[in-house]
Amino acid sequence: MNIGQAAKHTGLSAKMIRYYESIDLLPRAGRSESGYRQYSANDLHRLAFIKRARDLGFSLEEVGRLLELWQDKQRASADVKALAEEHIAELERKITEMSALRDTLVELANSCQGNDRPDCPILKGIEEGVSCGAAKCAHGGTL
Repeated sequence: MNIGQAAKHTGLSAKMIRYYESIDLLPRAGRSESGYRQYSANDLHRLAFIKRARDLGFSLEEVGRLLELWQDKQRASADVKALAEEHIAELERKITEMSALRDTLVELANSCQGNDRPDCPILKGIEEGVSCGAAKCAHGGTL
């Protein structure tokens, strides 16, 4: 299967497939007589694994570790679980951070009259470096 077909089959772009090869997440593809990359069923299976791991938010480094664990039939499932739990903790941290950002923007937007006057609490909050949730702001005060 050539790279265009592999891309269509996996839902990845040809550029992304070449990138995964360049960073060794995917072994270098064999070449046809005319020099085109050729992908096997195993390559497609590996690409699907990579795509699903990326869809779950794993970093490229984590995907590399997952691939190593996936291929190691002697691995302990505890190693895989530990990696997943590390990723879950990172997702939870990001969710908390994003929730605080959302709360800050909601407060800023709610404090804006949205009229023809030039004063704007949203711009003022950004200018002052407000980056907080409803409780405390980065500049030490509350909104």
